[in-house]
Amino acid sequence: MPVMGESAVAQPKQAKQSSVPNNLIPLPEIPELPPVTDTPPSSPPEVPDIQPDPELETQVTIIKRGEDTIEEHRINGELLMIKVIPRIGPPYYLKKNMGRGSHTHAGEGGIDVSAPMWQFLKF
Repeated sequence: MPVMGESAVAQPKQAKQSSVPNNLIPLPEIPELPPVTDTPPSSPPEVPDIQPDPELETQVTIIKRGEDTIEEHRINGELLMIKVIPRIGPPYYLKKNMGRGSHTHAGEGGIDVSAPMWQFLKF
């Protein structure tokens, strides 16, 4: 016959230690919610009607040169970007370098223009 691992003599059980601390405080009662009314909440404050400044609007000038199209984008009369749409190939952009500050070579053309940039992805 197989022998069991328990002894035949019962040993007194040791008192289990509780994992709950003795210094617990009960939670307060949940307050009553205000009654539901059918009246709509007060309307939000009126937002003032603000008209955009026409001087800050982007002004686009479209120029046709042969079969190519050139779009000049200006804000307040300052040229910021040129979009060149060639007959063959994707359009590319020439933008003003904003980080350069004022240049000292006024006679050199293109000193404030970035290298041509193409758009790879559009969301």
